[in-house]
Amino acid sequence: MSPESVSFRITRTTEDLAQTVAALSQRLVKLEQRLAVLQLQLEAVAAPVEPDPAELRSLESVELLLADCRALLADSEPSAAGLELDGAPLRSVDADDATPLAA
Repeated sequence: MSPESVSFRITRTTEDLAQTVAALSQRLVKLEQRLAVLQLQLEAVAAPVEPDPAELRSLESVELLLADCRALLADSEPSAAGLELDGAPLRSVDADDATPLAA
């Protein structure tokens, strides 16, 4: 084997190795970037969500409205059982019993 042939093979092998290392380095960089994105997504999912103060205020007002409605319903329940209109007890009207109103 001539020294030129061996030198060519060494050079060629070195170039191939350099290309392989460069390709592997690029893939490693892409994988690291994907890992960073996945870690950010995981942190976003795992982090407790801070409630919005405006939402909390609106929910508090809804809670107060519900409490008021419950109180009104509780106050009207005992009298609803014995409701009478002009001395006659009220009865429920089914859709079948309803008569059309004259216009």
